[in-house]
Amino acid sequence: MAVASPLARYLEQAARQAPQRPALFHGGDSWTQAMLWANASALAARLERQATCVAVSGDSLCLARHAWASAIAGRPFWPLPAGEAAATATIAEDSALIISTSGSEGRRRAVRLGPAALDSAAAGANQRLALGAGDLWLNCLPLYHIGGQAILWRCARAGAGMLLHDGFHAAQVATDLARFPVSHISLVPAMLAALLDLAITPPPGLRVALIGGAALAAPLYERATAAGWPLWPSYGMTESAALVAVHAPDDGPWQAGLVGRPLPGMELAIGDDGRIRLRGRQLMRGYLDGGGLAGDGWLISGDLGQIDANGCLTVIGRADDMLISGGRNVHPQEIESCLAACPGIRDVAVSGLADPVWGDLIVALVVGTAGLAALQAHARQHLPAAALPRRVTYLDSLPRNAAGKLDRPALRQLAAGVRS
Repeated sequence: MAVASPLARYLEQAARQAPQRPALFHGGDSWTQAMLWANASALAARLERQATCVAVSGDSLCLARHAWASAIAGRPFWPLPAGEAAATATIAEDSALIISTSGSEGRRRAVRLGPAALDSAAAGANQRLALGAGDLWLNCLPLYHIGGQAILWRCARAGAGMLLHDGFHAAQVATDLARFPVSHISLVPAMLAALLDLAITPPPGLRVALIGGAALAAPLYERATAAGWPLWPSYGMTESAALVAVHAPDDGPWQAGLVGRPLPGMELAIGDDGRIRLRGRQLMRGYLDGGGLAGDGWLISGDLGQIDANGCLTVIGRADDMLISGGRNVHPQEIESCLAACPGIRDVAVSGLADPVWGDLIVALVVGTAGLAALQAHARQHLPAAALPRRVTYLDSLPRNAAGKLDRPALRQLAAGVRS
């Protein structure tokens, strides 16, 4: 028999204790807690007659409704991008959510998350981010990624409302920030940059702008905080039910890559190979195609990191992205952070080309108005010789996936097309 989800319990509790409290806003419509529960319960009654797993593609409202209804019906839920079909597989009934990784490194893998992991992740996030009843979270992340789904769990657990968008549109976010009492918002760095480009300032009631999904460059952080944005740089992954560590504004000075302390119930460590290791109650049950945690309960991530004496994590970047240039290990994120600080650079990515002299020849893909001479001078001033871009090309935009992460395979293809 399927395991009933805590998500259903929180929805029922909110409908019973605060039936008229706002629960959901979407596209000009609104639902109270009682209305949301009634709507989701009606859909759940239909889902109970279906197969074990509820696999659905659609817009954000469709995916949210099916997430809630699946929880009530006791069915695992698998949200999918529009037009994508679920893989043929046997879904274990102890799974609450099947959700794919972002695929920023190429291959996407379906992850099985249990109800206890999702509930623990929501509890830890709500405690750290001070999300409570009556708060309002603007959710403009894709609901077929863990970042968007995690917000559903956090809001339900806290009795908070959710302002749901169909993807990110800077102008619509700006309108709703002015119209609604938004207390929390989740953004990837590219979204934050788009809001700043429109000179959008945060409303007075915004307490948390949770930044994740990709590396946050120091110039963007400085620009946003100068405009009054309350930034909380974070780290998480699909396999850990989203948020694992976060740096609060009052935690002290921030530096590129710093994502703060782990949430309650989670352990972080750095392996001998420099990779970030995670252990705790938020972790997945495993991948749908097999594999997952090590025998001692640790999840070995694909990210490189460092942990300081205070237990705060700094993410260096993906281990698979490491380049060897002139015999020196060079990470693209190190170069990207440096080049992003050059005046006139709006976005930048770094990749490598196989080269008989350098090993990996550094290629910079740049969006902005900074001239080549100025960019090269800035690089020579701040980077070691082995990390200097040997080729530079200018683009209108960089390839990113729906989660806002740089599409590294696409970057490598672009770099391969660059000529001296």
